[in-house]
Amino acid sequence: MLRFFRSLWHRPRAQVPPELRLSAEAVTSTAIHGFYQFGASMSGVFLNLYLWRLTEDLVINALYSLIAFAVSPVGFAVGGKLVKTRDRLVAYRAGIAMTALFYLLVIVAGTAVVKWYWLFGFMSGVASSFYWVGYLTLMYDVSTETNRIRFIGLNSIAFNAGGLAGPALAGTIIGMSGGLSGYMTVFTLSFFMFLLAALGSFRLKPAVSHHRAYYLKMMPLLYAKNGNFRRGLYGWLLIGLYQGLMLLLPNILLYKVLESERLVGYLGAAFLGLTMLTSYGMSRFGRPERARMYVLISSLAFGLGSLLLIGGYRVWIVLAFLALYHAFVPLQHNTFSAHYYNLVGKLPLKGNLRVETIVGRETFLNLGRIASIFVMLLLSENLESPWIVAIILLTTLAQFPVIWLVGAADGGKGKAADGTDGVRRGKPRHAGGGVRG
Repeated sequence: MLRFFRSLWHRPRAQVPPELRLSAEAVTSTAIHGFYQFGASMSGVFLNLYLWRLTEDLVINALYSLIAFAVSPVGFAVGGKLVKTRDRLVAYRAGIAMTALFYLLVIVAGTAVVKWYWLFGFMSGVASSFYWVGYLTLMYDVSTETNRIRFIGLNSIAFNAGGLAGPALAGTIIGMSGGLSGYMTVFTLSFFMFLLAALGSFRLKPAVSHHRAYYLKMMPLLYAKNGNFRRGLYGWLLIGLYQGLMLLLPNILLYKVLESERLVGYLGAAFLGLTMLTSYGMSRFGRPERARMYVLISSLAFGLGSLLLIGGYRVWIVLAFLALYHAFVPLQHNTFSAHYYNLVGKLPLKGNLRVETIVGRETFLNLGRIASIFVMLLLSENLESPWIVAIILLTTLAQFPVIWLVGAADGGKGKAADGTDGVRRGKPRHAGGGVRG
């Protein structure tokens, strides 16, 4: 797989400007990320559906997700300390190993997962947070301001390629097996994929850094003093509101209207195919100075999809709702990720606060996820509640302020996420009250 990625990205090397080319570590890390996502998409997508098949209880599924999201900020803080005091690969490999252990225990527990859902939610939150704090730090280290949008776009392609193949294969296995036995086969295959990802991580080199101090206590001061950083965190909070529901509901909605795990898997792969196409387009044609336009288009698409749900859970409505989300989510997420990374590079100590700011990002992102799921739990106990559609609509409306937040640090329209005009390499601009890096 690693050779495939290298040939795919470096074959047209002469056509790629030098400042946009990716390093060998960038290609390697993305290939490993693809392996990880292949295993995660096979199992993670269907673990949610496995709980639903065992209980048909929306509350159990919501509480499982709520616990995982609530634990994640703490996991990110602990994992962040490992990254700063040891190395990002320590947290990264620990996250992969814990994810493998998590699914091994799912296999051993079987149907008892329902009884211990709170414990599995806790383990899932810790494992994923360790993995992501290591990987998000790695993403910053192996990319630059000039190639970051391209790198994130290509990274998203690899990530979603694994996500595309995983659900399709898992759906086929579960459909052919019948009953719940196929789920155990899927979880077993995922376990081995995580082992492969762990082995692949040894191709990456530890970072050479003399800055080992962990400045997490500095984040409240930075939040208070730096308006750009504060607005970046607000953006992740708003994105998390909608994302929390979209991590919980899609597969349950698909199963409700189709009643077939195989079709859920195939359609999950098709939707991720849409995400890959958009990500590829972003990697080829995405420009920092168009950031606000990208977020506006994605927000309008999310709003349209949510409005369709007012017509009820019909097959075509659910499919259109999910197609709009998956086709346009890279416009929002890739754009805001690149914007946030560029903000991090301008903070005090330059890039040496990257780990702490990733912890801050995930804290606000998970606060948004928790808030939307918690409100859903308070107002509805099943999918038939009209409050679910109302909450989805409200969270899509909350995406529109992100349009302003992604450009707030740039001084207005036409400015890139890195503070330049997208063409000239000018001096970064800072909003009033911000701390200069």
